[in-house]
Amino acid sequence: MNSMTGFGHGEAVADGVIWRVELSSVNRKALELVVHLPRDVADLETPLRNRLAEKLSRGRVQCNITADRGSGTSTTLRLDESLAKQYAEHLHKLGFRKDISDPTRWPGVFTLEQTGISIDLAQPVIEKSVNAALVQLLAMRQTEGSNLKADISARLDALTAMLQSARESSPQIVERYRATLSQRLADAGLPLPLDDERLLKEIVIFADRCDISEELTRTESHIAQFRQYMDSGEPAGRALDFLCQELSREWNTMGSKANDAALAQTVVRAKTELEKIREQVQNIE
Repeated sequence: MNSMTGFGHGEAVADGVIWRVELSSVNRKALELVVHLPRDVADLETPLRNRLAEKLSRGRVQCNITADRGSGTSTTLRLDESLAKQYAEHLHKLGFRKDISDPTRWPGVFTLEQTGISIDLAQPVIEKSVNAALVQLLAMRQTEGSNLKADISARLDALTAMLQSARESSPQIVERYRATLSQRLADAGLPLPLDDERLLKEIVIFADRCDISEELTRTESHIAQFRQYMDSGEPAGRALDFLCQELSREWNTMGSKANDAALAQTVVRAKTELEKIREQVQNIE
């Protein structure tokens, strides 16, 4: 299980040019790739995007690629003779003496040009740098994912314990209702024997209405499925987010159906743990 948060760096040298790649990723519901390349190698953006998409399935991934020419810089001084002559002629017409005019200050007369980068030479080096950065990025995402998995697993253990508590207390809800109903009738001066048909009918209706056995079974199944997704080794963030919603729905139903103070407290604790799990799941690829 991997996180969507990570960083990686890679660099390689070719023809005196140092190519540096930085990859960073943060949370997103889908895969969002942002690639910045020097203009000379802009045509490599599509294959680089495809390479990143092969390894990553979710997150906002920013890829910054820079070229440090260093000692490999090849610069040529260019002189625009035609433009220089025009400057000289117009200055002469305006009465300026040639000995006080500085041609190096004339815009466009002298320019520095750098030799363009060969995309064929640069491509394998850039790919090497991207692969090195990807290795680091994936390693960090895996480490972060392992930490998230450990935290979520501990919270699932707590949920399982709460589920067991709810399962054990469920039969007691009907017994408490029977005792409460009998006491209310006695307090109202209408005592009825516990085997009275009317009393038994009311208790049966209540027992059916507050039965949470289906919710308990589904919740147990969702927790087991949650663990399977975490152990699958495949991107599971979307599935886990869906299961969080389903688990929350089941606990809500249990709380509303049971109409019991003790179970209501268990539901509150369970939903608190679920919210923490859901926050962590937002970081999972």
